Amino acid sequence: MIIDSHQHFWRKTYEEVDHSPGSKSHSYLPEHLEPILHEHSINKTIAVQASPTLEENEFLLHIARTRKEVIGVVGWVELDDPQAIQTLATYKNPHLVGIRPMIQDLPSEWLLKDTVLLNLNKLADERIPIDLQANPRHLPVILELLEKMPHIHCVIDHIAKPPIDTGQMEPWASHMRKIAEYPNTVCKVSGLVPEKVGASWTTKRIFPYVKLVLDIFGPKRVMFGSDWPVCLKSASYPEVIQLFEDTVTSQLSVSERKDVYCNNAKRFYRLEDSL
Repeated sequence: MIIDSHQHFWRKTYEEVDHSPGSKSHSYLPEHLEPILHEHSINKTIAVQASPTLEENEFLLHIARTRKEVIGVVGWVELDDPQAIQTLATYKNPHLVGIRPMIQDLPSEWLLKDTVLLNLNKLADERIPIDLQANPRHLPVILELLEKMPHIHCVIDHIAKPPIDTGQMEPWASHMRKIAEYPNTVCKVSGLVPEKVGASWTTKRIFPYVKLVLDIFGPKRVMFGSDWPVCLKSASYPEVIQLFEDTVTSQLSVSERKDVYCNNAKRFYRLEDSL
């Protein structure tokens, strides 16, 4: 079994649509993804929120209820709201498997606000996973969070978007090494290609970053994610799969491949009862 641990859906009206690949102004829905999954023997996906609204949760949970290939939803709640946990409790939906605050668009120190920390601690106590949409600037703050809350289960999305285009490894690499020391942290090898239409990239340029992630987290704490349809800005789904094969699975044993393609996502998002 293969689980794509990170993909998105969004829906736009005719008036809002443009036709740029991966654009949020173009609809990308299950009927667009399903034939691609079938073609590449991808069995299940995790749909991750792409908008910081409660309506986004309802949209994705409806998809998960009606599409057998979508096994879970990483949703959103305003963690800077004292009522966040009560809001989350209203869903009572087994398809809601995690929460993602959109920290990419927030000040780095937002993660350390008192109300946010209080809510994150409650989520950690309930073993609800957190996706962290991090850039390199967030990594020192994530380390502070882990020092305060080592029991939190979090996944670094998109290997924290290091500056692959420049080839610079530091300070990203040092921060990631320290984050990997916390056993409840995992990393999605996703979002590796540029988020710019037609931008160039090479496996050779990306490989050192992925190798470091695989070395420090190990094959039991790394997950495959396509980041479809965002990836379409500069790569096709088959190219993303081939990139993962070339940078990750080519280094692994058969059992380790099962971990990165399936078992790690199943364990992190507690999907055992859903499969």
